[in-house]
Amino acid sequence: MSESAAEQARQAVVPDTAAGRRFDAVLAELFPEYSRSKLTEWIKSGDVLLDGVTVRGRDPVRGGEVATLNAVLETQTHAEPEDIALDVLFEDEHLLVINKPVGLVVHPGAGNSSGTLVNALLFRDPSVAALPRAGIVHRLDKDTSGVMVIARTLQAQTALVEQLSARQVHRQYLAVVVGALVAGGTADAPIDRHPRDRLKMGVREDGKEAITHYRLRERFRAHTALECRLETGRTHQIRVHMAHLRHAIVGDQLYGGALKLPKGASDELVAALRGFKRQALHAETLEFVHPITGETVRNTAPAPEDMLQLLKALREDSELFAERERGRDRR
Repeated sequence: MSESAAEQARQAVVPDTAAGRRFDAVLAELFPEYSRSKLTEWIKSGDVLLDGVTVRGRDPVRGGEVATLNAVLETQTHAEPEDIALDVLFEDEHLLVINKPVGLVVHPGAGNSSGTLVNALLFRDPSVAALPRAGIVHRLDKDTSGVMVIARTLQAQTALVEQLSARQVHRQYLAVVVGALVAGGTADAPIDRHPRDRLKMGVREDGKEAITHYRLRERFRAHTALECRLETGRTHQIRVHMAHLRHAIVGDQLYGGALKLPKGASDELVAALRGFKRQALHAETLEFVHPITGETVRNTAPAPEDMLQLLKALREDSELFAERERGRDRR
């Protein structure tokens, strides 16, 4: 076996109830982890046998035969394994759920050929090299922390992608935004690449459907902690939607605009806001159906220390301001 491929010889017995059906249709049910197009390709190349002989996809089965699959999965992910520590929240032979730290890039790219989540995954489980994107089914921005799920098998990856497409995955975020909102709501505004700045996304009439539900978690003098739930998963979706609503996420260098300080802000809050150089966004909860067992998998990651300190400074500033106002009222 070459280093660039992973070979899996697998067998399954055709059930008697499948008698008379097409071989390719039955094969797709016996090996659901592979796409029909890939199975058809292997049938034509002779990598799939029925009772030891090659057959056509349209040939009927009798039931009781042994289907043998000699699959060769070419390497899909070309990156070097690196021993990078991961905060693992859940793990079994099919899945890996992690709490991604701030600053960790998910995919290698221009300027980020090493030190990424993909490099870490290849070190932890070299077999994911045979999976598209090393098993990653969704992503978080470099400076967004929180829960991510990674598939360790093609079957799990396919099922998770289908759940995401069907909007069956619960993705909940904590965001700190500029402005004191009085109520939650829903941002239903299509998103696509910005027409002039290729680094940004933007709300566009001709964009792809994008829906974000948000509700108040904690309200401060001039900021709000929001609980955001994604119904769709467009690039930068929460960041774009909040900026579109004129409540950009604190610290967002791409969509946030100039720093805004509340009137009479405490020295601690001024320092906290000036020092927060990344979007205050954290993927705190991820819930989905396990693609193999069918059980509900729910993982929650606590907010990172920098967000906790930001919230603390906002809370104390609000309390100090309220105390000052009460003092004025007594006079």
